Amino acid sequence: MSAQKPEAGCGAAIRDDTGRLLLIQRLREPEAGAWGLPGGKIDFGEPAMVTARREIAEELGIEIEILGLACIAETIDQGDGRHWIAPVYEARITSGEPEILEPEKHGGWGWFDPGALPSPLTTAALSYLSAIGTECSAQ
Repeated sequence: MSAQKPEAGCGAAIRDDTGRLLLIQRLREPEAGAWGLPGGKIDFGEPAMVTARREIAEELGIEIEILGLACIAETIDQGDGRHWIAPVYEARITSGEPEILEPEKHGGWGWFDPGALPSPLTTAALSYLSAIGTECSAQ
């Protein structure tokens, strides 16, 4: 039996008033080059919703309100041999305008209509789209 254990992360599906989804492009594994939901690794003792708000403030300089749990995403061995489990929350921006604050980690960001998503998408983004019943033509 392997000594490796799953790791925990979290993310947020942030939508604007028109229904567009905020996505960021990952530059690091897992899933380097793919577009996904903002978020990050959960620190020991930190509740996942707190992590989501903290990570998104660090990545994009925005404050969010968590509206509810959308789904649980699971990413297994997508290029780095690791296994991640991540709650994905639905959220909205309460203050700030998105900007890339960690250019070593993220190549860009944008608002995307669910019918015109960039490719490829991360496992978490695909899990979210599946959970809300959105067909994905990007993959």
